[in-house]
Amino acid sequence: MLPSLALTQQTSSKTQSSDKASLVGNGNGSKEPDNPVPSDPNYVIGPQDTLDISVWKEPDLTRAVPVRPDGKISLPLLDDVQAGGLTPAQLRADITQRLKRYFTDPRVTVIVTTIGSQRIYLMGEVTRAGAYPLVPGMTLLQALSSGGGFTQFANTKNIYLLRVENGKQVKHPFNYKDVVNGKNPAQNIVLKAGDTIVVP
Repeated sequence: MLPSLALTQQTSSKTQSSDKASLVGNGNGSKEPDNPVPSDPNYVIGPQDTLDISVWKEPDLTRAVPVRPDGKISLPLLDDVQAGGLTPAQLRADITQRLKRYFTDPRVTVIVTTIGSQRIYLMGEVTRAGAYPLVPGMTLLQALSSGGGFTQFANTKNIYLLRVENGKQVKHPFNYKDVVNGKNPAQNIVLKAGDTIVVP
């Protein structure tokens, strides 16, 4: 338990959602999450993400924390810690180093449970147009499935992706029927934050 410090234990509630991604930075001896989604070691934490911070044998320090608009999180003993701009592994290392002032061998796990900082956008003739969280590794085809299918007016042969590249907006064509039939798999590209998919 915390040395000479009385803290009210806060129950950690993990957000259960379809876009949950287990992006893990964990120290030796930390327990891995059950049935983890393949992690992206290069994922960069951003505002509106939710993190599970666990410290082995220290339940008072284990909790779910949101990343604030300024990119920081608040933790007992440590107050404000910069999380935005770091990978889960980098944040774990930072928290571990800070906790060494209080514990001999702190073992920290950082898991991104909700990705709110990175989004893609669906527009046009889909059932549910709007902004969607970007899951690491999400392809254009997978994003279309999030939109609940096409309307009866959708031109699925002329779907396109808009992406900013080198400061300019670039249009990438996507033929739905070709891709699902395996004819043009190169069009099923992996999405990036800010991508917009248009179904005419």
